Amino acid sequence: MTQIRIGVTGSGFMGRTHVDAAARLDDTQIVAVTGGSRAERLAADYHIDIEPTVESLAGRDDIDAVVIATPHYLHLEEALAAAQAGKHALVEKPLATSVADCDRMIKAFASRGLVLSVGYHQRFRDSNLQTRELIQSGAFGPVRCIQMSALFDIEVMRKESSFGGTWNWWTDPRSIAHLINSGPHNIDLCRWWLDSEVASIAAHSGTYREENPNENTTMALLSFEDGTMATFWSSSVVPSPGFTGEAFRFRLMGDAGIIDLDPYGKLLISRGGVLETAYEQPPVGHDDANAAFGMNRMQAYCDQMQAFADSIRGNAGGEGTGLDGRAGVAAVLGMLESAQTHRIITL
Repeated sequence: MTQIRIGVTGSGFMGRTHVDAAARLDDTQIVAVTGGSRAERLAADYHIDIEPTVESLAGRDDIDAVVIATPHYLHLEEALAAAQAGKHALVEKPLATSVADCDRMIKAFASRGLVLSVGYHQRFRDSNLQTRELIQSGAFGPVRCIQMSALFDIEVMRKESSFGGTWNWWTDPRSIAHLINSGPHNIDLCRWWLDSEVASIAAHSGTYREENPNENTTMALLSFEDGTMATFWSSSVVPSPGFTGEAFRFRLMGDAGIIDLDPYGKLLISRGGVLETAYEQPPVGHDDANAAFGMNRMQAYCDQMQAFADSIRGNAGGEGTGLDGRAGVAAVLGMLESAQTHRIITL
């Protein structure tokens, strides 16, 4: 079987992640990288080419698809360059920084018969897959309420020299908000588990502990079309050591039981009054540069890359689509709009 040949834009932590995933699979071949101060080192480490521009990378005849792993505000421009060159694309979340830009991207790829996918790798973690299966089976009855948290301390990662980079994009006004980096995973998992869309949003946002023109903390209340209610607390400035198990946490209440999910820890379920561990995730190491490229973390990215390759071949792989990416952006921007206008936003 002919390999899907991959080029990557962005040479930071996520650029290296996707290069590494493509290099590990038999079904994909990593060919080249472009962009960022670490591109030369990344190319040397994986014995691949380095290109001077996105256009030159996308224009190569030996590349079938482009993975976009640059700052959020560059996604539209780079995705359109890939589409114009006739290349499929997997875009790291968020898909873009506005709904209108998402629509432009979706149209550009659809009109050319190209695959546009979004980097929702959490769909490929076993605990999240099992949660979907449990909900879809009806074993817990209708889900009524979801409580979510995404809480960490960005200062810890900024001080971790092993991750490299300056993190300047985090506080660039073009990046819009921390929430647009954090929130899409939470929104996507809820939509995917429930098979339901966000209907309305109310939220408050703020910026604390740092000089940053962008939002870094939000508390939101969401309703879904199927009637499910959800709360979401997101912050990148929770003072270390933070709250145990709340870096990425979901608590779901159904009519017949509960699910308590820490995708970096345990999946706990209760039916009939008995709480039991259904699954425990081996340490992912996402916040440890020395462990981040072990298979405990990389398996989900490899599975996502395989799904992307499958979709290119015409076999739906189950990764996030352009429409899934749009839904995440719309929900996050709805939270920010609600916070700014003090209104409930209907999507």
